[in-house]
Amino acid sequence: RDDLLSSGFWAASAGAVRAPLSGPAEPPARCVCYGLGRFGRCPAARYQLAFLLLLLDELRVPPARCALFDPAFSAREAAALRALGLCLLPENEEGKHGVEGAATLFYMVHCGKALYNNLLWSNWSPAALSKLVIIGNSFRGIEERLLSRILERDYSYIAKVLKGVEEVALPSHPRYLDTFNDTSVHWFPLDKLQELSPEVWDCVEEPLYQDCEDLEIIRKGEE
Repeated sequence: RDDLLSSGFWAASAGAVRAPLSGPAEPPARCVCYGLGRFGRCPAARYQLAFLLLLLDELRVPPARCALFDPAFSAREAAALRALGLCLLPENEEGKHGVEGAATLFYMVHCGKALYNNLLWSNWSPAALSKLVIIGNSFRGIEERLLSRILERDYSYIAKVLKGVEEVALPSHPRYLDTFNDTSVHWFPLDKLQELSPEVWDCVEEPLYQDCEDLEIIRKGEE
């Protein structure tokens, strides 16, 4: 945390974090973190954990209201997270976590596209999506890098929500290029969601990824 603060990276990032809070949206009351990685071994994962802790302070979310899951966590890493006051999710949700009426921050740096797609599917209504803030891979970047037919076939919920999402990129810093590259803060203003075609909300089929050749997700039971 001290390294992030002394570098000025957190101070510059805090503006992007505050962006979704500048409007009428309800501030997040809890946090879910996926895909943090082996922070006991990986310096980039340690910086991502430090960023998460600063984020909780900034948003005044108690550590006990932040739940994490990564199938790669070791027993020692899990114990370290609990010692920090954080919680561990009991099972692999594959990103399928509903907000259940509470404004929720999802911290998902460098997660696979299927996790974002599953998260959107689990909250597929204007009322629920308007309570989400996602810090993770840029949706604009996903759109630019994937052929439109692949995006619409494999990650249809990302494709359908692109016109209803606001996005602010985290600032670039030479020290953290690999740690936070292509990372943005995303939120879903209710008025923008309500402007989407009513047909957008009709399809609520669970994503299966049967034709996806490069599925960047560890399925439940494959840990």
